[in-house]
Amino acid sequence: MAHTGATGSLLTHLECPKTGETYDADVLQNLSTAGAPLLARYDLSRAMLKPNELNHGPSSLWRYAPFLPVRDSAHIADLGEGWTPLLPVERLRAHLRTPDLFVKEESLNPTGSFKARGMAVAVARAHELGARELAVGTAGNAGSALAAYAAALGMKAHVAMPDDTPHAFAAECESLGADLALVKGLITDANAHVQKGIREHGWFDMATLREPYRIEGKKTMGYELFEQLDGELPEVILYPTGGGTGLIGMWKAFDEMEQMGWIGSKRPRMVSVQAAGCAPIVRAFERGEDHGEPWQNAATAASGLRVPRAIGDFLILDAVRKSGGTAIAVTEEEIHAAWGEFGSNTGLMVAPEGAATLAALHNLIANGQVSRDERIVLFNTGSGIKYVEAWFGAK
Repeated sequence: MAHTGATGSLLTHLECPKTGETYDADVLQNLSTAGAPLLARYDLSRAMLKPNELNHGPSSLWRYAPFLPVRDSAHIADLGEGWTPLLPVERLRAHLRTPDLFVKEESLNPTGSFKARGMAVAVARAHELGARELAVGTAGNAGSALAAYAAALGMKAHVAMPDDTPHAFAAECESLGADLALVKGLITDANAHVQKGIREHGWFDMATLREPYRIEGKKTMGYELFEQLDGELPEVILYPTGGGTGLIGMWKAFDEMEQMGWIGSKRPRMVSVQAAGCAPIVRAFERGEDHGEPWQNAATAASGLRVPRAIGDFLILDAVRKSGGTAIAVTEEEIHAAWGEFGSNTGLMVAPEGAATLAALHNLIANGQVSRDERIVLFNTGSGIKYVEAWFGAK
């Protein structure tokens, strides 16, 4: 899709959520001086787009261009990101006796995961602001997405991932022209490798929440839920949480929609789903803490959930608590059982992170935290095809 000219972006500035300090949105920025993620702010009082006009926009996340940071569409590489289906999974509904259950199917994004949303916007904005070499430490999907959008815009991507990441991710990054490093250890070790390159070579850091705009791409999931549910929001959202950018992004989208008068103050209950082998958000939630201590010896086949510490943990926990939601961990056995259950009742080979949301739903219904008749959305964040080793490894 050809793009030319102004997008109508209403972006005004960046803000530190800890101190309220503002930053210039039109220069490259990473964390605030307080070490917190910077959040993009918009002059939503000037928003002319009304909900009933959204269906005239493109069938991608760029239909929300006024609420996104890219000012000139010449910097956008549209590979078809966003506007993924919200599926009324009839057989899974019957199986669970949950008549208002939906699956938000993110595997249909470019590079097979929701990470394409964040990178589509962040890479376009980095290109617009003059960056040409981008770097990320990743559990897999973020690296693939960075590699894709960097390639589409003629930029260099430097990607580091744990050496036990499923092979599909490494192959994808290499085929897309990225400079790939396989690092012994976890995503934290991959991030440390990338930080060295950033210091020595001046690469721009694209890690989760270390730049302001991946969250902006991810927030479009919240806008899409509103559109696809005819101007309403679900009562419960179950979201697999590693870095948590999507959960924070959707929470931000709901706030923006309320500012524009599209919705009232009522919010979905946000449920952060983690693996029992790496559950820093769940532990912090249960202890009443604002930050999660780094998780020792993190281990799960759902590699996207193997994030020992999320830099935006305080934002995740804030959204979960303010929404009246919860944080829940599920075991490897529960994830694998739910993986097959999900597929055989929907026709979707989901990622294990997506399967974790179904495992969590079973537990939440059993303990009375979710009612079967509520409107529930499970997020499948990626394609299970990339996780064949994890599937066979657990059998």
